[in-house]
Amino acid sequence: MKITRIAAYRVELPLNEGSYRWSGGKSVDVFDSTIVRVETDTGFVGHGEVCPLGSFYLPAYANGVRAGIAELGPHLIGEDPTQLGLLNWRMDAALKGHPYVKSGIDIACWDILGKVSGLPVCTLLGGRYGEDFVLYRAISQQSPDEMAEKVAGYRAQGYRRFQLKVGGDPDTDIARIKAVSAVLSPGEKLVADANTGWLMHEAARVVRGVRDIDVYIEQPCLSYEECLTTRRRTDHPFILDESVDNLDLLMRAHADHAMDVVNLKISKLGGLTKTRQARDLCVSLGVAMTLEDSWGGDITTAAIAHLAHSTPTELLFSATDFNSYVTVSTAEGAPQRVNGRMAASTAPGLGIEPRMSVLGSPIVDLS
Repeated sequence: MKITRIAAYRVELPLNEGSYRWSGGKSVDVFDSTIVRVETDTGFVGHGEVCPLGSFYLPAYANGVRAGIAELGPHLIGEDPTQLGLLNWRMDAALKGHPYVKSGIDIACWDILGKVSGLPVCTLLGGRYGEDFVLYRAISQQSPDEMAEKVAGYRAQGYRRFQLKVGGDPDTDIARIKAVSAVLSPGEKLVADANTGWLMHEAARVVRGVRDIDVYIEQPCLSYEECLTTRRRTDHPFILDESVDNLDLLMRAHADHAMDVVNLKISKLGGLTKTRQARDLCVSLGVAMTLEDSWGGDITTAAIAHLAHSTPTELLFSATDFNSYVTVSTAEGAPQRVNGRMAASTAPGLGIEPRMSVLGSPIVDLS
């Protein structure tokens, strides 16, 4: 089997709630997503998706995905899409770095491998654990009272884990954490995610100010070393995200006792192949995980679902249902949230079929 065509489509994904806001005054109203289509000489076709959180979150941006695919794609025509290890080796040789560019291609090839083998991707990634898995809901940054008010509505949708967007003024963030904590019900979990937004002295103030609150602290500062310093100042459970983007950092963080949970984003690591490596390492080390991506729609959500459903339940802290945040559906068969939980498709591959009327004409078309 050989790759005969790689195409990339641009799709805008508006948000149900109008905008998404996080640390440093950053916000997005409409997400710019790239859907990747990989075709083969045997008729099998696979799809992937990459959707950066704007151009100011991670070293990634939407136009860069498509420009990168135009640069990388010609090197992959004629390759076997079912040889995932070899394919990733080829991608890394042809384009140094830029893991987010490779992610959609890798996901699409997993979709093809599943269809060729007649198995869902989660089976190929390790097997299906349980009937479904737990989701979290991100609460966009607003005033303390507004963020607390959001909890009741999200609870009605079945969510029991809430990720509070902080990383601003320390006094306001302390008030945000206290306000949301006050409305939680027994058994619910609260994460205060600063998205690298605090300086060390600000992070120190916040963790001291919420010392008596049951809350997870996520990625308080920009660098790994700054986060480690904050970790050593608090006994709150601690989550790392943005600063862990490779296996070396993951092993270092475990050796330094720098985290209790790690957030693994598929495109940050370069696709399902490399995220599975990180996931399996975490399983071996006994490190709990949130499995997700920077953002996305139906196809990203399907990829997350297969990765999460193939992860031991006790080590899966949470996952994300991005397609419930946006107003546009890009694929049929995508998994849907049910009472705050989700299940991966049992159909071969990712179990989705793109809505070509939504995708329109390709921005990049290589053959």
